Amino acid sequence: MFKELLIENEPFIIAEVGQNHQGDLDLAREYIKVFASAGANAVKFQTRNNKYLFSDEAYKAPYESENAFAETYGAHREKLELNPHFLPILKEDCMKYGVKFMSTPFDEPSLEILKKLDADIIKIASFDLGNLPLINRISKLSKPVVISVGGGKIDQIRSSVNLLLENGIDLSILHCVSEYPCEFDKLGLENIQTLINEFPNCIIGSSDHFNGTLSGPIAYMLGARVFEKHVTLNRAWKGTDHSFALEPEGFRKFVRDIKRVRYMLPQKPNTEIGQEKVFKKLGKSLVVLNDLSKGTMLTIDNLSGKIFNTQYIPVRESNQVIGKILNRDIKAGEPINFNDLLS
Repeated sequence: MFKELLIENEPFIIAEVGQNHQGDLDLAREYIKVFASAGANAVKFQTRNNKYLFSDEAYKAPYESENAFAETYGAHREKLELNPHFLPILKEDCMKYGVKFMSTPFDEPSLEILKKLDADIIKIASFDLGNLPLINRISKLSKPVVISVGGGKIDQIRSSVNLLLENGIDLSILHCVSEYPCEFDKLGLENIQTLINEFPNCIIGSSDHFNGTLSGPIAYMLGARVFEKHVTLNRAWKGTDHSFALEPEGFRKFVRDIKRVRYMLPQKPNTEIGQEKVFKKLGKSLVVLNDLSKGTMLTIDNLSGKIFNTQYIPVRESNQVIGKILNRDIKAGEPINFNDLLS
């Protein structure tokens, strides 16, 4: 799947819902409908078994935050999780709207759920970069995999990538900076080229937590072809991710601008340069500045330009006329044709 992107340079864009659905099935379904319409190729969720993932101490720890949904951290996380029984409904909606269903398993029980669901794409979060036991289990699914490398050292990235490739995984590696939000001067997009050089047989992409859209087109120009962007239906909603996520219109422009880049780069064919409509309508033609007689040499000083309904020799071609000799008398302000010149 991802290797096919290299052929056409086609971007693959992931709308990362994360837990911005706040555990609500109807809201999660709305995300799929809205962001599929806005141009996403995949809609991504997150799958956790919090009691397995967190120690008992961490699960029961008090949680005091303006974004807290409960008094303890475990209860807070549970409020944000999708019931596993919702996932088949969401996958069916993804099929309905023509996007891939994608999720990040944060633990082994969640991976098992996604295996039974037959998720289209598995995401490995930056948190599990270098977690070779989990990565090995993910590789056994033989599903396309996207892995983010936020916070990772090169040896951790290599060991993770090599394990996936050894198992024949169709892989995309995403440059990522694990700051939420990530300021524009911390994006470090040059690392995309480093990853391309290091892993020439993998599709490289970008996962950013920047609250704007410019990162996408720049990442594409640097060689990224897979893009992951957090999305929300309302940036003002309570929660840690909403403030830097893109709303539908912002995401639509993010997709649009990434897809435009490859068409912006090729230079206009030489045969079309100077033939633009504006020059045919308002382009100046060369005229003589004064009455000139046959045998006069045309110079910078005895030429000028004037706009006619019909274009004659464009002024931009004066270099082809200066130094030529007239073969007839011409009145001031009269246009010149090439057949007025001695060859």
